[in-house]
Amino acid sequence: MPASVSNDPVAAREFAMEVVRKLRDAGHQSLWAGGCVRDQLLGRTPKDYDVATSARPEQVREVFGHRKTLAIGASFGVITVIGPKTVGQLDVATFRRDASYSDGRHPDSVTFSDPEEDAKRRDFTINGLFFDPLAEKVIDYVGGQDDLQTGIIRAIGNPLERIAEDKLRMLRAVRFAATFGFVLETGTLAAIQSQSDELVIVSAERIAAELRRMLTLERRRLAVELLVESQLLEVILPEARGVHTTAWNQALEILERLPDPTFTQSFAALLRPLAESAVVRTELSATVCKRLKLSTDELVHVQRLLRDEPQIRSASQLTWPQLQRLLVTPGYDAVLSFSEAVSQVIDGNTDEAAACRRMLELPTSLLNPLPLITGEDLKRLGLQPGAHFRTILDRVRDAQLDSLINTPAEALELAIRLAAELTK
Repeated sequence: MPASVSNDPVAAREFAMEVVRKLRDAGHQSLWAGGCVRDQLLGRTPKDYDVATSARPEQVREVFGHRKTLAIGASFGVITVIGPKTVGQLDVATFRRDASYSDGRHPDSVTFSDPEEDAKRRDFTINGLFFDPLAEKVIDYVGGQDDLQTGIIRAIGNPLERIAEDKLRMLRAVRFAATFGFVLETGTLAAIQSQSDELVIVSAERIAAELRRMLTLERRRLAVELLVESQLLEVILPEARGVHTTAWNQALEILERLPDPTFTQSFAALLRPLAESAVVRTELSATVCKRLKLSTDELVHVQRLLRDEPQIRSASQLTWPQLQRLLVTPGYDAVLSFSEAVSQVIDGNTDEAAACRRMLELPTSLLNPLPLITGEDLKRLGLQPGAHFRTILDRVRDAQLDSLINTPAEALELAIRLAAELTK
């Protein structure tokens, strides 16, 4: 795992410089590589640092010691150096060239090389840059600086070969373009389109991981539009192929209007136009989420958004007990935000969601009072536990929320009457 800068970016940078310095002192060439160089040139704080070096894996371990290094990636020339707690870990990779990628994801083998060959085996020009932090000098063998300045995502060398080597690069190209607001270079886009159906080689987990990142970007709409243009969306979400243009454009607008969305909110926005009814949408979402191997929590959240959004948008037509059960569900603010975004796009009327937000401000005694009776109380009445318990408790709860009963005694009296009716 690369060094994280989430806690102390200054310390992470200093540690990355120290790693370079120690390797240099031991007689090895060493440079910062990849994303940290790109982000620095874009004026962003790097999320992590990677170091590339002429030192072989065993030499890296000699420099930093076996207790401060991990050799998990040694077969690919990568040694992880353990830093202070504030910065975590940092990957040090030996300059290398890759052999063929017979599985379309990983090189069959690697051989050690020099900085120029190492740069040329990487994915995109903006990720093929090196930086000497001691001399404060950019080293560019692939034209990455020009593409950063002009805002282009371009595969290094032959785009068909770069994409064929690792199919995940197709999704990474889209994500980088959306992250930075760049365009996909014509040849790179064509290479992706020509091989888009081979995205199935990539594991569902990796595809889902890329989607999680894309759909929470500031330019998440651009990410989806690029997925469509690159013909990748029809592989990821084949159910979207027959969606009418108007419905799909509405989904993109909803996606754009969501305020700082979670992945599940954004994903629900994409699934929403796949069917007319909330019931069918919910069923479809189960199929899609399972295919992408999303977590159970993600599936539950997506389904709740799709199921409850129509109810929130017509909340005034619900009884208070029905609405109360929705509103007291933990994390319901996400449903309201989703419903508001849908309303803004579909009809411009957010009054229903606004009314629900006002109800959430009610004191607990009104919004979610403690139940007057429980299943234990029904047992003490001599009733035998069973499915009818839930029916009785729900109807007693409805009466309580509608202020038809107000005391435990009244609740028990109603429960007795209901039990008699159910056992007739």
